[in-house]
Amino acid sequence: MVSKSYRRGYPVAVLVGVEQSTVAIWRIYSQVAKLEKSVHLEGGRSNAKAVYSFHEAVINVLRLSLKEGVKSIIVAAPQKTSYSQDFLSHVKEHHQWLFQGVNKASFKQIIGSAITQAQVGNITSSNEFKQSITDSAFEETENLRELLEKRLNTTTRLSSLASFVLFSLEEAEDAIYGSQEALGKPMPEYLLLTDNYLLSEKRKGRLNRLMQIAQNKKIKTRIVNKESPAGARLNQLGGLVCLLK
Repeated sequence: MVSKSYRRGYPVAVLVGVEQSTVAIWRIYSQVAKLEKSVHLEGGRSNAKAVYSFHEAVINVLRLSLKEGVKSIIVAAPQKTSYSQDFLSHVKEHHQWLFQGVNKASFKQIIGSAITQAQVGNITSSNEFKQSITDSAFEETENLRELLEKRLNTTTRLSSLASFVLFSLEEAEDAIYGSQEALGKPMPEYLLLTDNYLLSEKRKGRLNRLMQIAQNKKIKTRIVNKESPAGARLNQLGGLVCLLK
C-alpha cells in the first residue's frame, strides 16, 4: 500500500510568498502545495529591527526544508513592490552560507501573490513558475552531481575502508533501515533517484516505503530529472544511489 504522504508526490521546491506584513512558506510537491507556515511582521516596514526579525523568522522556517535537501526556493511578491528583493538582500547580507558549497540553495524571483491556496494554485500553474522551477532544479541538480562525484572519488580512495556511494535498492535499504550509527559506520545523507527510475521500478511498494522511511529519518531525498546532467550520471549508475557521509 502506498503511504498517504506519497499521494502528494515528491518534494520539488519551496515557494515563499512575501507581502507587506506576511510571508507564507509553501512546500511544493509534484502533486500538491502544502502550507508550511505563515510569518507575520511585528511592526511596520519602516522599523528596520522589526523587518530584520521578520526576515530571520522566514529563514528559520526555511532551515527545515534545506536540511531535508530541498534547495530550490522560489520567492514571489506582488508587482511593483520590493518585498522579494528586500528579503533576498537580507539573505545575501546575513546568510552567505546559503550560496556556498555543494549544498548551496538556488533562489528565483517571480511576480505574484502566494499567500492563499487559490493564489498558489494560480502561480504554480503559470509558465513563469514552471520555468523558474526548471531553472532552479538545473542549478540544484548540478550541485548534487558535484556532491555525487566527490563521494565517488572518496569511495575510490578509501575503498578498503568504506563505501560512500551505494548503487542498489537493496544496499540503500540495508543502510537506511539499519543501525549504522550504532555500528560507527558512515551514515546515509542523500537518497537520489531519477524520475524515470521512480516510474519504472516494479517494486513500487518497497521503493515508496524506503523513501518514506528516509524522510522520517531526515535523510535528504531528491528526485532528479533524467534529462539533466545529474540525471544522466545517475542513469549511468543504475538510476538510484544512496550517498553516505
